[in-house]
Amino acid sequence: MTDALTQFVVWLNAIANLCGRVLLAPIAILPGWLSATIVAAVTGVLLLVAFKYTSNQRAIKRARNDINANLLALKLFKDSAPTVFKAQGGVMYGALRLFVLSLVPMLAMAIPVTLLMAQLALWYQARPLQIGEEAVLGVRLGGDAETAMPEVILDPTDAVEVKLGPVCVESQRAVFWNVVARKPGTWQLAFHADSEIAEKELAISDGFLRASMQRPSRNWSDVLLHPWERPFAKDSTVQSIEIDYPERQSWTSGTNHWIIYWFVASMAAAFCFRPWLNVNI
Repeated sequence: MTDALTQFVVWLNAIANLCGRVLLAPIAILPGWLSATIVAAVTGVLLLVAFKYTSNQRAIKRARNDINANLLALKLFKDSAPTVFKAQGGVMYGALRLFVLSLVPMLAMAIPVTLLMAQLALWYQARPLQIGEEAVLGVRLGGDAETAMPEVILDPTDAVEVKLGPVCVESQRAVFWNVVARKPGTWQLAFHADSEIAEKELAISDGFLRASMQRPSRNWSDVLLHPWERPFAKDSTVQSIEIDYPERQSWTSGTNHWIIYWFVASMAAAFCFRPWLNVNI
């Protein structure tokens, strides 16, 4: 069951990567605040349209009208205790109806939104290395603690200079390098472990560039969080490769802050376009 779920996520990522490669490409050339704002506004409108066509708009409108009627009763008959209690119950029941009616569109949008968040994280959650900047590369191996660790070799490359390593941590079954970025671009680092060759993408740039922090193991949650690179097989000697990218500093497109900004800006866009699109929420 877990293998089937992981494979399903891999297929979804393949579609998301194809769409993200084209639709999110302008992020590389736009200022961070502008790209984050455009992405949030567009997705807010698209989610509003999706909500409209996956929800029962008539039932939502009736529930809204019932809530408004009960609120008006609370205002007009505030001196009548039976009426007030009845109106309060009506408001609570109406709110419950709205929640139930929103479950279907929320479930329908859950997968697309999750895939979108993973694609945006490739751009905003971390920034690429800059020339002369150091980072830690980590290769995690399969097997148990009693199994001898294979020798892991990082192929020489113009992209980075090895400052320290390889350092083996047997308790974690991991090998680490401290490297210095030397040449801008998107590179493929090659690691040799036994007879296996494992590759990991590395991004070096002063601007915006897609930065995949991990090539994941074949675990559905890891694959979902790190969609860009193909996961390792379960029987692979190498189980994951990580790069310790620096955090991006920005209130709109920086590490972790971009999620808050996306949510607020997309909700604002949806609120502004709701009357134009005639959507009941």
